[in-house]
Amino acid sequence: MLVSYVQVENQEGVANFDDILANSDAFMVARGDLGMEIPIEKIFFAQKVMIFKCNQQGKPVVTATQMLESMIKSPRPTRAEATDVANAVLDGTDCVMLSGETAAGAYPELAVQTMSSICLMAETYVDHGAVFKLITAAAPVPMSPLESLASSAVRTANVSKASLILVLTRGGTTARLVAKYRPAMPVLNCVVPELKTDNDFDWTCSDEAPARQSQIVRGLIPMLSAATAKASDTEATEEAVSFALDYAKKLGLCKSGDSVVAVHRLSASSLVRILTVD
Repeated sequence: MLVSYVQVENQEGVANFDDILANSDAFMVARGDLGMEIPIEKIFFAQKVMIFKCNQQGKPVVTATQMLESMIKSPRPTRAEATDVANAVLDGTDCVMLSGETAAGAYPELAVQTMSSICLMAETYVDHGAVFKLITAAAPVPMSPLESLASSAVRTANVSKASLILVLTRGGTTARLVAKYRPAMPVLNCVVPELKTDNDFDWTCSDEAPARQSQIVRGLIPMLSAATAKASDTEATEEAVSFALDYAKKLGLCKSGDSVVAVHRLSASSLVRILTVD
C-alpha cells in the first residue's frame, strides 16, 4: 500500500492547498522552501493553517526545516528554536523532522534527544478536550459509520479516564480515525494479519505496511498481532486483545486495574468496549 506525501513550496501551492490535500495521504510543511517563495512574515500563518486543515481531515502532517538549526554546531538550541518546536506541537503537527542537524551536525544524537524532550513537554500542555470539540465540529455530516465509531471511542476513553485505546485493525484506517480526534491517551494500533488462499490453495499473509505507516501519526503506537488458528471470530478476537494487552503492559502503557477502551469488529458488527486490565 503506497502512501503519497506532498509539500507546498510556493504561493500557488498555498492558494490551492485544499485541492492538494484532498489528493494526498499526508503532508509536509517544508518552511525552508516555502519561505523563499512567500513573504517571510506570512510563514507562521501558512504553517498554522496547513496544520489545522490536515488535522481536520485526519491526515498526518510533518513540520520540517530549521527546527534546531543551531545544533548543527552547538550542543544547545536557541530559545527561539525550542519555542518553534513546541509551537509546532501545540499547532497540532503529527511529526517534527530534523535535517542538517542529524545529516551533517556535530551533535546528531543530542539533537534528537533535545527535540524529543521539547515535544514531550509541549504535549503536556495540549487541551485534548478542546481539540476534540474542535475536530468534532468540523467533522463531515453525516459521519461515516467508521468515523462515528472512532469518535465515540475517543469520547468514551476521555470520559472513563482510560489509560489506553486499543484498536484491532487490518489496514489501519480505524486507528488513524481514532488518532484524528486526538485522545489524551496513546492508541495501540494492533494490526492483525489476514490470511488468504486462492484457487490453487496457495496461502498468503498481509504484510506489516499498515503498522509501519502508522508510525507517522500522532499518538499511534503500532504493533503486529500474531496470526490465529482459532475457529470462531469471538475466540480469535479475544486472543488478539489478550496478546495486545500483554504487549501494552510490557511497554508500560497500562497496568493491572486500568481501564482500556477496545475498538474492533466481531463478525459483521463493530464494537467499542471498556476493559479492565488483569
